[in-house]
Amino acid sequence: MDVTIYQVAERAGVSIATVSRALRGTGPVSAKTREKVLKAVQELRFTPSRLGVSLAEGRHAANGIVFPNLSGPYYTEVLLGYEEVASELGRSVVILSTKGRPNVREAIKELAGRVDGLVVFGSTAPDDLVAELVATGMPLVFISREPMSGADTLRSENVESARRLACHLQGHGYARFAFLGAPHQPGDDISQRWEGVSAVLKDAVEPVLTAEYTVDSGYEAALKLLRGRTRPQALICSDDEVALGALLAAEELGLAVPDDLAVTGWDDIMAARHARPALTTIRQPMRELGARAARALDELIGGVRATSAHQTLATELVIRKSCGEHPQEDPK
Repeated sequence: MDVTIYQVAERAGVSIATVSRALRGTGPVSAKTREKVLKAVQELRFTPSRLGVSLAEGRHAANGIVFPNLSGPYYTEVLLGYEEVASELGRSVVILSTKGRPNVREAIKELAGRVDGLVVFGSTAPDDLVAELVATGMPLVFISREPMSGADTLRSENVESARRLACHLQGHGYARFAFLGAPHQPGDDISQRWEGVSAVLKDAVEPVLTAEYTVDSGYEAALKLLRGRTRPQALICSDDEVALGALLAAEELGLAVPDDLAVTGWDDIMAARHARPALTTIRQPMRELGARAARALDELIGGVRATSAHQTLATELVIRKSCGEHPQEDPK
């Protein structure tokens, strides 16, 4: 049977927290006490584990991450980036998806009690619960949320890249636009994308709600919109999955993209590059978003810094065939 940190503490006649401090070289431990601990370690042939030391310090050696949904390539990429870094740092990850859960508040609070820190995605946690978590002093990182005191926030840039996209579409001569996947939560990514697009296009763009940011929801919303009497000339979609659904709807209605209808997305998932036609989109560093969140949370847990920080990652307009050739390349 493996020797535990509790047995070392009993042999040395000290607490498990003292054993942890002696082995890690942290905190006040007298030379005499450290000698007793090391002697017990040698006699028992104890090999300290990260989990055992974390328990001794009242820590769990685990991070929690809360997603609204785990389906789709966007969340997958963010999670892959997060887990890669968490693994490098020697921390396990407990994942909570709130979709379909009857009591999101209690699920998040229960998870918070089992981990050393939390990463929370967007507006998954209601504002009053966010304030409650911040008040506890727990290390917190929020992805795709407005800056706040007492927690780190991290997001990709949205407003200026949405402006660039809208200006590019104007350059093609399009005059009627729809923004598919209208914002539901103030300050979230979709809301910022709408802010940038509407600032440029003003009354020429119509917001159109989708049930979710998925291929199916994009297809259903686009099918209904494109069957209307006044069809938009360009669909600006809130993400690539919604855009892929819009491409399917256009194909079903016999509309050629981009000749009859321009379609754009956001994220630059792999399917966007291989769509027919390939999708004009905004590329955001999804995996890097997860990686930075994991590093930021580890800094807060480890006490590397005590002040909160806000990071905004750069995005890039990627022009492909779904909105037509670049205006400068159009034949005269």
